[in-house]
Amino acid sequence: MLEEILPNTVKVVESYGDLSGPPYFPEEEVLVSGAVDKRRAEFTTVRRCARGALAQLGVAPAPILPGQRGAPGWPEGIVGSMTHCLGYRAAAVAPGEDWLSIGIDAEVHDKLPAGVLDAIALADERLELRRLAAVDPSVHWDRLLFSAKESVYKAWFPLTRRWLDFSEARLTFDHAGTFTARLLVVGPVVGGRRITAFSGEWLVRDDFIVTAIVAPHVGARVPRQLAQAG
Repeated sequence: MLEEILPNTVKVVESYGDLSGPPYFPEEEVLVSGAVDKRRAEFTTVRRCARGALAQLGVAPAPILPGQRGAPGWPEGIVGSMTHCLGYRAAAVAPGEDWLSIGIDAEVHDKLPAGVLDAIALADERLELRRLAAVDPSVHWDRLLFSAKESVYKAWFPLTRRWLDFSEARLTFDHAGTFTARLLVVGPVVGGRRITAFSGEWLVRDDFIVTAIVAPHVGARVPRQLAQAG
């Protein structure tokens, strides 16, 4: 599913259930030694997905440990992102020479719980969601907004090591499966260019929403819908 909205140089492994296989690396086992079974299963499976994706790049298996604010610690020279929700786990990785950062997110395709939209959406975003829903009510646009903002944060954090609040990016969507996130705070300077926005893609399928951002290097030639705005 995710590979449909990511470029070919990004390697993806996804699972619709928890995977059996070798035990954790000891360093990972310590992190979930006291966790409930559900947490242990999702933690383990999403890392097995990540190691499967890394193997496609020729990277040997190794622990994937959370770092600052829980961001995955990828092997040197690798960028990536992981996500999990009820019934779905996935990881996407790529060589850092190909992409600056990756952000992916998956959510169950359902309406957000009461009160959540007000907490994550700007006033003009809520207006736009109503317009989108009037044209296509089959999409839970509120959940899509949440997922896309999660992907924005995951793409942003490796470049800045700073928090990005839901209110600090203004998102717009189209019905063709793309979105743009305009940063409302000062973005990082990478390769002599300040990042002011991210562009991504979204897909709804099999009761899930997936969103993805791949931030290209300055001057990289990428498809329009994957190009970094700004």
